[in-house]
Amino acid sequence: MKKGDHLFLVDGSGYIFRAYHALPPLTRKSDGLPIGAVSGFCNMLWKLLREARNTDAGITPTHFAVIFDYSSKTFRNDLYPEYKANRSAPPEDLIPQFGLIREATRAFNLPCLEMEGFEADDLIATYCRLACEAGGDTTIVSSDKDLMQLVGPTVGMYDPMRDRQIGILDVIEKWGVPPEKMIDLQALTGDSVDNVPGIPGIGPKTAAQLLEQFGDLDALLERASEIKQNKRRESIIDNADKALISRQLVTLRTDVPVTEALDDFVLHPADGPKLIGFLKAMEFSSLTRRVAEATGTEAGEIEAATVAVERADTAHGPDVGSGVQALEVDEKTATGTAAKEEGFTPSFLAAKRAEAAVADKIDVDAYHCVRDLPTLEVWIAEAREAGVVAFDVETTSLDPMQAELCGFSLATAPGRACYVPLGHKSGQDDLLGGGLVDGQIPIRDALSTLKPLMEDSSVLKIAQNLKYDLVVMQRHGVDVTPYDDTMLLSYVLDAGVTGGHGMDFLADKWLGHKTIPFKDVAGSGKSFIGFHQVPLDKATCYAAEDADVTLRLWQVLKPRLAAKGLVSVYERLERPLVPVLAAMEQRGISVDRQILSRLSGDLAQGAARLEEDIYALIGERINIGSPRQLGDILFGRMGLPGGSKTKTGQWSTSAQLLEDLAAEGHELPRKIVDWRQLTKLKSTYTDALPGFIHPETGRVHTSYALAATTTGRLSSSDPNLQNIPIRTAEGRKIRTAFIAEKGHKLISADYSQIELRVLADVADIPQLKQAFADGADIHAITASEMFNVPVEGMPSEVRRRAKAINFGIIYGISAFGLANQLSIPREEAGAYIKQYFERFPGIRDYMDETKAFARENGYVETVFGRRIHYPEIRSSNPSVRAFNERASINARLQGTAADIIRRAMIRMEGALAEAGLSARMLLQVHDELIFESVEGEVEATIPVVRTVMENAAMPAVSLSVPLQVDARAADNWDEAH
Repeated sequence: MKKGDHLFLVDGSGYIFRAYHALPPLTRKSDGLPIGAVSGFCNMLWKLLREARNTDAGITPTHFAVIFDYSSKTFRNDLYPEYKANRSAPPEDLIPQFGLIREATRAFNLPCLEMEGFEADDLIATYCRLACEAGGDTTIVSSDKDLMQLVGPTVGMYDPMRDRQIGILDVIEKWGVPPEKMIDLQALTGDSVDNVPGIPGIGPKTAAQLLEQFGDLDALLERASEIKQNKRRESIIDNADKALISRQLVTLRTDVPVTEALDDFVLHPADGPKLIGFLKAMEFSSLTRRVAEATGTEAGEIEAATVAVERADTAHGPDVGSGVQALEVDEKTATGTAAKEEGFTPSFLAAKRAEAAVADKIDVDAYHCVRDLPTLEVWIAEAREAGVVAFDVETTSLDPMQAELCGFSLATAPGRACYVPLGHKSGQDDLLGGGLVDGQIPIRDALSTLKPLMEDSSVLKIAQNLKYDLVVMQRHGVDVTPYDDTMLLSYVLDAGVTGGHGMDFLADKWLGHKTIPFKDVAGSGKSFIGFHQVPLDKATCYAAEDADVTLRLWQVLKPRLAAKGLVSVYERLERPLVPVLAAMEQRGISVDRQILSRLSGDLAQGAARLEEDIYALIGERINIGSPRQLGDILFGRMGLPGGSKTKTGQWSTSAQLLEDLAAEGHELPRKIVDWRQLTKLKSTYTDALPGFIHPETGRVHTSYALAATTTGRLSSSDPNLQNIPIRTAEGRKIRTAFIAEKGHKLISADYSQIELRVLADVADIPQLKQAFADGADIHAITASEMFNVPVEGMPSEVRRRAKAINFGIIYGISAFGLANQLSIPREEAGAYIKQYFERFPGIRDYMDETKAFARENGYVETVFGRRIHYPEIRSSNPSVRAFNERASINARLQGTAADIIRRAMIRMEGALAEAGLSARMLLQVHDELIFESVEGEVEATIPVVRTVMENAAMPAVSLSVPLQVDARAADNWDEAH
């Protein structure tokens, strides 16, 4: 090997498990031999060899080798006998395929390397060193973090699942440290999959922070007494020996006594007849045809090769539990995973997974009720072996902060599910509560047994609406990681598609299965008994079905994510936000009962005054809350314009209709609108908020929904804190009741005009982009452009009109709507809108392009690739079609803004911790984040918050318009805003 040459080293063991889990089980037709992993391996290897120049690697290798693990025992077991001791045996149907895959590698005319006593990673490290010394470059074909310590100027990694190059900067972005510090980082964090101990309580973010502060592991251990956090300091001092042995375990050997030289790895063209002979023996007809075409071989003249098959009890191969590799595949599979050819396309994978998920009919009578610890331990062992487990909790309340745990369910395979009752009671509740049903595992024992599984990084946990389960489990001291959420998978795939993302709908849609209604087991209305009173046989059918259905949905939806190229949306914007919101919900926010009581009285008096005014205008006393009575007076007796009747035959008194009438100068509708606003604020907030104060925490804990809007915006409920009006004096007064704890301040950080900034970027409007870049008053600039008025000394009315147009355009405002908003004739409003488009033609182009794209594809995309569907945009109904067109135009802007704040929230916790700050994120309200900070840390906290929010889009997206965040601190929410 010489300078300029390029060596590809394929992590063959990783390829095996990725191939195995990429497809449902596949057998050879002639004799039933399992060949799914062999098929996947061959397709992946053929794609890499044929398309290396066209991948993100961008390189044609001159040298090539595939490297495997030889066996389970290596020199590391001599250092630490417990190393990899918890790895389960490979799946039985995979074991015979190890030898076949080695045969496949040789059939491809490639070196097939392994060495007893060493892991594949050690051979890879050694050959990287040899290639570097020879002046060549190396690409490691893998995404395994254990290999990232090797990345450097002449060594890179290539992840074929994501078609992504991994260099020095990528390692830093992912782990917070450069490659040369990955060994120390892994020594600190350990690895539960390989049974590397590490230091308890130290995760990757904390480890990166410590290494940045102290330099390296040795310096950290030497100066551990300087660490301020008591628990962290004690853990590091007490477990220093574990960190040192962990460093030995994770350090890759670069001095393996290899026997093959680099010159033995020169890449030669595939031997067509040899490879086709093997492929025919495996009965891979599709790949046989492609290889024959590429190599110019007449496949019909080639006989199938004789391939020896090792028995499962004699075959040797990497002693790696299937769960880890299953997780890696399903988390990282992307559109480019496998050759985009017949038999292994992403859409083919999705179809096959779907077939597998629905193949077995759901039989709720086949589920198991687990009532003792030994049986539970069997199920947990089964989950570890499977590597994937669906779970669900059953509770006494929809409020996760106050719900009591009734039990939990697990599913390890389609049709294989159980329920573990913990808190079911007999008899009706009284003041003392019913007695526990006999034969239930004590809740503390059950959860302590379950906890290691829930926190095992080698087992993927699947849930539907995971955040609820996460909060309930965390309240009981159990974390859940890693995880997937079927609700969020559906949301990423089908946001805007009718039907929603609830389990019942998804089960019917994707599995053709009608789930058991909750009311059928727990009753409804007066007959409602609560789940803790449900007999165990019924509870088992209902709860275990939830877990079983969740697992099957995951098998259907996760491959679709890859097939549609939406993995990055899920990974960047959805899944990482779940624990962030769970933490925010558990923190809650303080409210002042006295302020709320006083405001409630003020609102009652204001509503009473308006009632008297309304009675005077009508000439009689009526029930103002009755739409029928109001409609009869407004449109029947008074004959006001715009009246229309609903399907029930009564006059419509919608808020929009009354607002329009009020804008036209009609006094009675104005009074009614004002009365409705006051009474709603009173009933929804000042009267209701005290009832939401948690009896133990003394704070209000709202619940956030990730999949409730089409555009990606979050919504909150119980209570809804996102609809408190900010533009009215009464709404702002309600915000004064949200207060900081003693010795703390609330910090409000709000994006300034973010949707206009996104519009300027995506529509590429030079005037707006320049104004934002200069930090100018965007509304004044717009007014100046439209009305030829100098910015200096501009009348406030002129600026107000430009502001109304700026924001109105985003929401597709009509001439009628703008006329009402500005109290001007409709013709004048229409002229303003026309003039606006003439001054900023790029906006009209953006709107036309967005509508055309949506009509063609049925969806629009945010800057981050989130898809928002508008299936009715092709409707024959003009009003329906027009509404969908306006919504699609706004969705790209609002959706991108929502994505940006999601990314900011995901990054915020780590940034605050890295800065050593104790501030906690409490609320998210549209474009605003609310924090609670110790008074003495406010000045240090605000710059960190602002930096994270203003740079949230990067590096995934580079906006041409700067983001601006306004932040300030105060004793209450209103003053902080």
